[in-house]
Amino acid sequence: MPSLDLELYPAVPIQENVDVDFELRKNMKNWDKPFFFEPRKCFDIKEIKTFCDPIIEKGLEHVIVIGTGGSIQTMLALMPFCERHVHPITSSRPTELKELFKIPGIKEKSVVVPISRGGETLDINSVLFLFTRYKMLGLNSKGAMNGILKTLSAPVMDVPDLSGRFAGSCTNVGLVPAYLSGINIDVFIGGLEEGYELYGMKMPYSANIAKKLAFYLFRSYKNGIRNVFNMPYFSWLEGAVGLWVQELSESTGKNNVGLLGTSQPAPVCQHSVLELLLNKQFHTLPLLWTVDKDPNDMPLNSTIPHVQDKTAAQTVLYQANATFEALLTKGNPAGMIALDVPTVKNMGHLISFIQSTVYYTCMLFNVNWSDNPNVLLGKEICNKAMADKKSWGELREARKQAAGDHFKDFWVL
Repeated sequence: MPSLDLELYPAVPIQENVDVDFELRKNMKNWDKPFFFEPRKCFDIKEIKTFCDPIIEKGLEHVIVIGTGGSIQTMLALMPFCERHVHPITSSRPTELKELFKIPGIKEKSVVVPISRGGETLDINSVLFLFTRYKMLGLNSKGAMNGILKTLSAPVMDVPDLSGRFAGSCTNVGLVPAYLSGINIDVFIGGLEEGYELYGMKMPYSANIAKKLAFYLFRSYKNGIRNVFNMPYFSWLEGAVGLWVQELSESTGKNNVGLLGTSQPAPVCQHSVLELLLNKQFHTLPLLWTVDKDPNDMPLNSTIPHVQDKTAAQTVLYQANATFEALLTKGNPAGMIALDVPTVKNMGHLISFIQSTVYYTCMLFNVNWSDNPNVLLGKEICNKAMADKKSWGELREARKQAAGDHFKDFWVL
């Protein structure tokens, strides 16, 4: 049985649905084939166990994952299901680092897993020497990070040269830290495989909700939508929504087209951005993310008449459904994605849906789903500024000059 349900309003006119599969097949020829549709071909479970089992057998309690973007986002989606304590370190932000080092006995009971495909990410490399006395298992193939790991005599597992934000679900990038954290990765991969059976190219548009959402997003863009605002109503979904936000933004956003994914946890976002969303400006598409059954659900024991027989999860779901209806009542396009029950297998199913949808959306835009060339610009500026020991004042002057060069005709009088 499918574990996902999708509602989208308004429905795309039926006469426009006929050629979606044709358009997808036509544009697919322009770009690399998506490797993630065959997840078991991308990793070696025996190798993972060879590296990881000796670490686990010594009494592992904490897994410190150092990574950012695609290197860690799939792991964040799986965090609610981990049996061990997982500590994501995504940069050198001092507060998070200081709190980590306060944990009693963490050095003796942990493994540090730094992740970077290219090995040049400053966020990862800058903090590695803080963990010189920790047990470490690196995930890396090249670059400065590779040299640092050798200096620290840390064992290293290979990271394939694949698009990182998609590779996390089916390569060492996500599967090694997941395995160390107690996730049954065979069950997770099984969920991916089941999902790709439902959302792969063989399944036609008429029966494929990933293709339907992709076409809906593409047509919404044609209607002026530029931002997809995501509202995850349960913490189980926040990591997966983060993956969706990254993949949608980084994959479609090139060649002067694309959609920006943004998010804020719900229902708190109802009290911060809903006023704008109900303002019917057609610049933003709200997507609500829910679960039908929360394994942690509990009765509220409230004395409020209309709440007293409701559970915590039911109260959240009533709010989600009411917000969805309110958006539609005000004439705003909106959608809802509902996961049956959060499990490791269903998270695999959800990630397969996310990655399929993003891929199809890219094919409809006819852009490269796998690259992100413009991201390198900021990294180059940062590395050069640090190497040249530029002051904050010099950096401000550089910004002022860049703005002066490019915004001469920006304001319309």
